[in-house]
Amino acid sequence: MAFTRYILILFISLFLTACADDVSLLQKIKNDGKLVIATRNSPTTYYITAVGPAGFEYDLAKLFADELGVELDVVLSDNLAEIFPMIISRKAHFAAAGLTITNKRKQRFHFGPVYQTIKEQVVYHKENTRPENIRDLENGTLEVISSSSHIDHLKKLKKDYPELDWHVNQELEIEELLALVWEQIVDYTIADSNDVALNQRFYPELKVAFDLSEPQSLAWAFPLDRDTSLYDAATAFFEKISNNGELKNIIDRYYGHIDPLSVASKRSFSIHYSKRFPQYRKLFQQAAEENNIDWRLLAAIGYQESHWNPRAKSPTGVRGIMMLTQDTAKYLGVTNRMDAKQSIEGGARYITKLKKAIPDQIKEPDRTWFALASYNIGRGHVNDARNITKKRGADPDKWLHVKENLPLLQKKKWYKKTKYGYARGNETVRYVENIRTYYDYLVWLTDQEESSDPILNKAIDIKSLAL
Repeated sequence: MAFTRYILILFISLFLTACADDVSLLQKIKNDGKLVIATRNSPTTYYITAVGPAGFEYDLAKLFADELGVELDVVLSDNLAEIFPMIISRKAHFAAAGLTITNKRKQRFHFGPVYQTIKEQVVYHKENTRPENIRDLENGTLEVISSSSHIDHLKKLKKDYPELDWHVNQELEIEELLALVWEQIVDYTIADSNDVALNQRFYPELKVAFDLSEPQSLAWAFPLDRDTSLYDAATAFFEKISNNGELKNIIDRYYGHIDPLSVASKRSFSIHYSKRFPQYRKLFQQAAEENNIDWRLLAAIGYQESHWNPRAKSPTGVRGIMMLTQDTAKYLGVTNRMDAKQSIEGGARYITKLKKAIPDQIKEPDRTWFALASYNIGRGHVNDARNITKKRGADPDKWLHVKENLPLLQKKKWYKKTKYGYARGNETVRYVENIRTYYDYLVWLTDQEESSDPILNKAIDIKSLAL
């Protein structure tokens, strides 16, 4: 009897073990309540902001984790070379790190759906001679990041250009390499076009000499397993966000406002940051803290409104650093619009109130963009534009869609059907995008002030923002 009981228990144990082995990876992730991704610190992937994690890859992965109903766990690497071993060793479920699909990589990894296309670009400093072709790269120092697809491309080119040579930097990421080119320590580097676009805002002397490749695809990298349950879920996820517009919305969040400013605007910003801003910085910080907003966003609004001029005045009667109307100032309790402290505090309270008035279903960062639009054009006109957006079959809760329809408030065909009538909607779109850019500048500058990197610290010299 005891032996029979032992056999029965052993059979049940083996059966349960077999059943556990049959559980798919996707189900294990749901059971554990955690999705683990491997990524790296960079402007195009993952970074920490004053309000928490951000980055194009992070936002995509977080949305995927939310779709699965689990928490997102991020495993960071110091450089690209460490990403792939993390996937092979199963320290992460997949890599979301701005990875280019190459034939060599496809032999080792399973790539998900394409979500973005880029080009490899040769980057140089504008004060140096522009290389016209591959052969010209032989006349200077070319440095590239390790384990990048750029190295594979260079190896192929070397067959036709035997004198072509390069140095592989094992320590730095692409943002730091671009800083070396900006410092003119390195003559050239190769970077993906999305990295170039983001970094040119801060290093405007960096120029693209030529494209080194045709458009290439970016995708998440999964292990080559027989269990494709997680890969299949990711495929369905990308199909969903491509169809409902969420992918386009995330792309716009990070790339839609890049460099809308003229050369003159950049030069003006650099001058005012150096000469005017220091005396008002603490006022922006204090007002922002009292209203629980990022002080750099508040400062960006102030710059867009008045170039940080406390005596600014427009023909329409708005005044001060935050350019408040007389009625708005009275509503906010501001007795002297020309007083910098009162104006900044009033502007902070006003943008906070506008943000709270945004419908609850509108999430960040769209919520902030709508509040900025309301600061410029008024809540009524913004609501008119949202209604037009809805009538045209787009999402009235997404800034990406509403900003496409705001200019219609200038067309009689559309504004005659609205509650508040005509408005210069195209100016509001530019207003919001400018503030987003000024905010990026201020975040970058303050981050560099806190950096211990001597190369990046040199970039604090605001003259670099002036072309």
